[in-house]
Amino acid sequence: MKNGENLGRLHGKVAVVTGGARGMGASHVRVMVREGAKVVFGDLLETEGGALARELGENVAFVRQDVTRSEDWEAVVRTAEELFGHVGILVNNAGIAPAGSFEETTEEQFRRTLDINLVGSWLGIKSVLTSMRAAGGGSIVNISSAAGLIGNKNYAAYTSSKFGVRGLTKAAAAELGGDGIRVNSVHPGMVATQMLDDTPADLLAGAVKSIPLGRIAQPEEVSNLVLFLASNESSYSTGSEFIVDAGVTAI
Repeated sequence: MKNGENLGRLHGKVAVVTGGARGMGASHVRVMVREGAKVVFGDLLETEGGALARELGENVAFVRQDVTRSEDWEAVVRTAEELFGHVGILVNNAGIAPAGSFEETTEEQFRRTLDINLVGSWLGIKSVLTSMRAAGGGSIVNISSAAGLIGNKNYAAYTSSKFGVRGLTKAAAAELGGDGIRVNSVHPGMVATQMLDDTPADLLAGAVKSIPLGRIAQPEEVSNLVLFLASNESSYSTGSEFIVDAGVTAI
């Protein structure tokens, strides 16, 4: 190392990020690589995922992943270990947010939302444990939502799943603390990603008016919080909710 060289806040760490091909997930990947981590990220979006991996270079690998399939999780963890070493960071970011009233939402849509957002996060935690223990511990960051703290009209499936992620986080933190594994949840408000493309315009406009800071977050504003939780700077934080919502849940 050259004198004064900054190796980054995640230097020497291996991270797994889900839903990393675009939007908030891609932002997490970029910030982690910038801060010295080696990152394997999964997504169903192969074109976008491959392009991001090529852009970021040798410290990144993309694996096609359906977070609801345990075999896909095994492939992601195996790739991380073969390329970079034991996994020390997991960011459960993949998720969907279908809108619809109780009458409009089908049983299939409700179950699929829980499967991706909640079961996918549970599978992620379960899949990295052996590797993370071998690494001597680590940090798991579950991306919940402001909707994991308060009810959201016309988003019953999403809200239910994100409350579940919050509970899953606390159960995992209680169980895994003895292994040196910290587990926390991040609760963003509205973020400027492709996920908002599916939000009806009238709902979106009304929601922005209710934000105390008066604007939607940029993805990196959430990634900076994820970075803190992934790093050793948050070494005494586990089982907690970290809110980045511009004050939405304060009113």
